[in-house]
Amino acid sequence: MKLRTYLGVVLLLALCLGLAACGNNDAETVGKVTSNFRLLTPSDKIVIEKFHDPDIPEIVLYVTRADRGGIKGALGLAEDKSNASIAARLVRPFSGPVPDAVKKNDGKEIFKRSQSLIWKHMLVRRFYDEENNVVIYMTHSREVVAGGYKSSISVVPLGLPLVPEK
Repeated sequence: MKLRTYLGVVLLLALCLGLAACGNNDAETVGKVTSNFRLLTPSDKIVIEKFHDPDIPEIVLYVTRADRGGIKGALGLAEDKSNASIAARLVRPFSGPVPDAVKKNDGKEIFKRSQSLIWKHMLVRRFYDEENNVVIYMTHSREVVAGGYKSSISVVPLGLPLVPEK
């Protein structure tokens, strides 16, 4: 009977780790800095990651996020802090019309990173302000039990504001 219990726990843990690894992980790490030194276990870090908007490749997004160390962090069981910051930049001139995918998907989730075993994620969402012809990116945490309220935004102008047709 005890063997079955242990196998069940191992299978549940494997499932949880698999779920935690899900999400868009196309980000590339740009750099890390130690935020809390730990002598015998991995230190807490602030990580800088970058990724391209999947619908506007001329825009690169840079996100800073917490990466907990310690024993739990080393085992992949730590819950990272909800603090995150975002900066978005147009790295090449934007040409052509704004893609329909950008116009039609206000609040579209374009990036997700796990911040705990299964309950918490850091998200990046995209909004479009047609009147001013800008794309707005927002980062926030989503927690299953208690919502995430800390957020950060960055705005990228795609050119001159659109002139309404008369």
